Amino acid sequence: MEQLPFGRVAVAGEPRDARLAGDRVLLLDRPGYEPAARVVGEADLAAVSVLAPVLPSKIVAVGLNYRAHAEELSMATAAEPILFMKPPSAVIGPGRTIVRPARSQQVDYEAELVVVVGRRCRDVSSGAAADVVAGYTCGNDVTARDLQQLDGQWTRAKSFDTFCPLGPWVVPEAPSPEARVSALLDGAEVQHGRVGDMIVSPLELLAFVSGVMTLEPGDVLMTGTPPGVGPLAAGQTVSVVVEGVGRLDNLVA
Repeated sequence: MEQLPFGRVAVAGEPRDARLAGDRVLLLDRPGYEPAARVVGEADLAAVSVLAPVLPSKIVAVGLNYRAHAEELSMATAAEPILFMKPPSAVIGPGRTIVRPARSQQVDYEAELVVVVGRRCRDVSSGAAADVVAGYTCGNDVTARDLQQLDGQWTRAKSFDTFCPLGPWVVPEAPSPEARVSALLDGAEVQHGRVGDMIVSPLELLAFVSGVMTLEPGDVLMTGTPPGVGPLAAGQTVSVVVEGVGRLDNLVA
């Protein structure tokens, strides 16, 4: 039971915490990252809607964590991780629509591996960081690139509603350093890198962030995007695929 992926589903329109068990979902009485979560019902996977797997109190992201991505944007990497935040209001689940705001002429995809925090932590060492991780999921750090360049900082460009797709499920096992992190547009791969290509590893990032702020259960850490970012057009389907973690599909409008 403890090793099953967890997340959230809508059953007859009602949001429920759940674990994935093949073609069934086990409905829980509380979020799956809580140790005391217990099964209180079941449903067919085909009969439910899969929602964003967690409702984070904050989304912490890191910029330029792949050297090749920094190079494609003509930006220099820093001595320490560059942190920024996305608001919880930006979160959407799989199958939901990313809406390109009228004030932006270039909205880009950014495929990312996402770490989900499992328990409250502060000042965690990199060696102990795995103990506070609930699991891993896929994320898309959607960015209004023209506004990012115009503002000179990243808050507005990263924060529009629908700009943080997450899902579909949180898997407990960390992907290997060889696992590919990819983006696809209408099924064709347009971006890829490997987990091991990161300048700062996911657990080292978690330790760094926890030295800045207290992390709460359900918070998410977006670990950076590989090279190959590019624009989204209305009518496309963008997919984030992380080997060993899952595939997150979203429409674009």
